[in-house]
Amino acid sequence: MVIAKSWTMVRHFEGAPQPEDFKLIENELPPLKDGEVLLESEFLSVDPYMRPYSKMKLKEGDVIMGSQVARVIESKNPAVPVGGYYVAFAGWTTHFISDGQGLAPLPSSWPENLPKSLALGAAGMPGLTAYFGLLELCNPKEGDVVLVNAAAGAVGSLVGQIAKIKGCKAVGCAGSDDKVGFLKEIGFDEAFNYKTVSSLAEALKKASPEGYDCYFENVGGKFADTALQQMKDFGRIAVCGAISLYNDSVPSTGPYIQPYILFKQLRMEGFLVTRWQDRYPEGQKQLLQWIIEGKLKYHEHITNGFENMPAGFMGMLKGENIGKAIIKV
Repeated sequence: MVIAKSWTMVRHFEGAPQPEDFKLIENELPPLKDGEVLLESEFLSVDPYMRPYSKMKLKEGDVIMGSQVARVIESKNPAVPVGGYYVAFAGWTTHFISDGQGLAPLPSSWPENLPKSLALGAAGMPGLTAYFGLLELCNPKEGDVVLVNAAAGAVGSLVGQIAKIKGCKAVGCAGSDDKVGFLKEIGFDEAFNYKTVSSLAEALKKASPEGYDCYFENVGGKFADTALQQMKDFGRIAVCGAISLYNDSVPSTGPYIQPYILFKQLRMEGFLVTRWQDRYPEGQKQLLQWIIEGKLKYHEHITNGFENMPAGFMGMLKGENIGKAIIKV
């Protein structure tokens, strides 16, 4: 008999999620049928996308969506052996049964000295988001200036490093002096704390007086309004997220951006990383190679204990993490 613990959404979030919005439940899982496997989550991911998608995809009382690195502890499926590690999208749960569909095995070449949690971070969805979003949409050329906001987060910290690998100047902004220090440690050319500068426009101008060729957008809102004015002609903007807006109960209004896009002839495109799902093996192989070579540095913000998953999620939305926010069961 296996008891699965799961976190459910009591009600749709209004504004910033609160502790009372989450409920921990327990369910006894049935015996396996032929073709099924039982998995135990070891690491779970908390990500910004969960905030807007919960409104679109979940009903009140549903288990909250999300991915995990899980180990097979019982199997009646010869293709999925006991002891194997897989990335799954089973939600915030400690144990689950699968028919094997939708399980992504960790590569057989996974280095022993790398934590398996990286399959949720630098070598997983955030890494692939940085890799394809930057290279396919921004198409950076050697010598380009690349701007990244939320630059100390799971995606932004990798975007800046990939820009450097491609011979670009990387400019990042973050919300604390510790995060700015982290950005400089991993190779950003310029970094500043947007919360302490007297003028965001002046800080951006100081970091790159000539403007920006590429802008990897994670924040939206007033930052974007300001940054778009400093793009070079024919600049490219990849819109990955808008975390500053996710908790808004009333939609924000701001300057109209069409004149900047028009007169600077900018290209601005939103994306979901699943667009490149058929190329994930290519991206993961390259990311792992850069990590092994020391060209791509990673940092994990680990919250211990499945019972602390809501706190880890709320902390991530507040920007408490440096690098990838992970829950260790």
